Amino acid sequence: MWLILSDSHDNLHKAKEIERIITKNNIKKIFHCGDFVAPFILPYFVKEEIEFYGVFGNNDGEKLLLTQKSNGKIKVGPRDLTIDNYRILMMHEPFALEAAKSSNLYDFIFFGHTHEIYTEQTEKTLVINPGESSGWLTGKASVILLEPKSKKWEILNL
Repeated sequence: MWLILSDSHDNLHKAKEIERIITKNNIKKIFHCGDFVAPFILPYFVKEEIEFYGVFGNNDGEKLLLTQKSNGKIKVGPRDLTIDNYRILMMHEPFALEAAKSSNLYDFIFFGHTHEIYTEQTEKTLVINPGESSGWLTGKASVILLEPKSKKWEILNL
């Protein structure tokens, strides 16, 4: 099972809930689409036994320490990945979204920034914005669980 999240914005209360979700759902991979904000939130998401992939968001000011504390697992996006034979594009702001969707290169596209849940299935690509995991802006905190083989996903409200 994969976990997709974004826009955690230093909400430690929600980060603790996400940590419980990670354990309860046997998460194997975590994709964070940016706006961690400060490095002290990383231990809730970056675990030795779980593969972690992240991109910087527009509110991530302390990039050097975020890079160090994530062991280099947070990168500047858009980030093109191949994981388990799936091609994935990760980004914070959806600037390249339409071009990426129409390219038919990707199995999955993950993005954040808008703080709104968005999913779309094209002929080849499943597009996911998990909304904000912090709940600061909309009052709704969420993450998405994804089973990559079946492309079945579930919104979890925190």
